[in-house]
Amino acid sequence: MKSICHILGLGYAVPDTVLTNLDIERLVETNHEWIVSRTGISERRIVKEGETSATLSHLAAEKALENAGLKAEDLTHLLVATFTPDAYIPSTACLVEHRLGISGRMAMDISAACSGFLYGLETARAIVTLHPEAVVLVAGTDVISSRVNYADRGTCILFGDGAGAAIVTGAGHPGGALVQDVMLSSDGGLGELLTVKGGGSCMPYKLGEPVREDFFVQMQGRDVFKHAVRSMSAICEAMLVKHGLTNDQVDVFIPHQANMRIIEGVAKKMNMPEEKVFTNLQRYGNTSAASVIIALSEARATGVIKDGNRVLLGTFGGGFTWGSALVQF
Repeated sequence: MKSICHILGLGYAVPDTVLTNLDIERLVETNHEWIVSRTGISERRIVKEGETSATLSHLAAEKALENAGLKAEDLTHLLVATFTPDAYIPSTACLVEHRLGISGRMAMDISAACSGFLYGLETARAIVTLHPEAVVLVAGTDVISSRVNYADRGTCILFGDGAGAAIVTGAGHPGGALVQDVMLSSDGGLGELLTVKGGGSCMPYKLGEPVREDFFVQMQGRDVFKHAVRSMSAICEAMLVKHGLTNDQVDVFIPHQANMRIIEGVAKKMNMPEEKVFTNLQRYGNTSAASVIIALSEARATGVIKDGNRVLLGTFGGGFTWGSALVQF
């Protein structure tokens, strides 16, 4: 069964509070120049009290709906990709549904770490293939500041908070950008290289027990870097080969905004010209499941992506998970 899938609207939301490299200098032994040289990140956005994955997703969803010319009542399905849900129960998707003032829809969270948005996009492709009249909200959101150890220099410099959203439709609602294909992969055997275990069923807490380090993001950075570059570049190249395309036929390449060294490594492996690679991690850091969709939304809103452009997306995240998508605007 052939999938006809379109993105009708895009939107994103980031907190107002800015955490600069100078701020981080006051928390751990580091400095602005060291952080920029190793990550490319100058600042990131951090939630204030009362802001959550659900509130950010709600704001991004409203912007995406407005961009699509639709209302919340038009939505039939809600998918929210996150590894920092507001709670285990209820799901963040159900909370977003309630905030939008609707009910009775299919609503669920998707857990694929930084690859979450593309996993959600592929799920939406399946939904609109089976239900051509469906209107699916696909959001990627993470409040990683809630799971970052600000005494760990190796991780606290990398992450920020944010959300992005897309309105995905099928043959029943033509128009917008055509999602030509999505390819996904994973390898659970490498999962121990990037973890947030504390509070899970394998690392439960007892009442009154202090929070352990495993509550926060723990990462073996060098190994993650190696696998991220290899896997992301390979699946993006496989996408181009599958569709008989070359780099010359890609107008904009949007990789997961993990850190600049990974992005440069992927671009080099793919022989992708620097001028085609869109980055915004300088201002937002790594926002995990929100990364690719924030970048896609911002690139479109600022005119980097123009009508007629072919856009290649690439991602990599904990699990490990990785993927690629091809979108024609």
